[in-house]
Amino acid sequence: MPFDFSPNEEARWLAKLAEAIAQAQKVVWRIGVSEGDSAEAKDLYCRLEAVRAEVEGLRRGPTPAPKRETRSYWSHLLANDRKNFDPAA
Repeated sequence: MPFDFSPNEEARWLAKLAEAIAQAQKVVWRIGVSEGDSAEAKDLYCRLEAVRAEVEGLRRGPTPAPKRETRSYWSHLLANDRKNFDPAA
C-alpha cells in the first residue's frame, strides 16, 4: 500500500473501496441494461470486476508460496503430460 496505514485502517480503507466498486458496478449494469447491448458498459463492468478482484486480493493479504514438494509434484505431472501429448488425438 502506498500509505502508512495501520492494519485496521488498511482493512477499513479496502472495505470502503470494495463497496465503492460494487456500487459502481451496479450503476454500470443499470446503464448497460437501459442502453441495450452496450459494449462500453460491458467493457467498463469488466474493468471494474478486475479492480474488484485486485482489491479482494489485497484484503486477503499475501498468499504463501506453494511448498517445494507440491511444486515438484506438479512439475513432474506437467512434464509427463507434455511428453505424452498428441495433438492429433
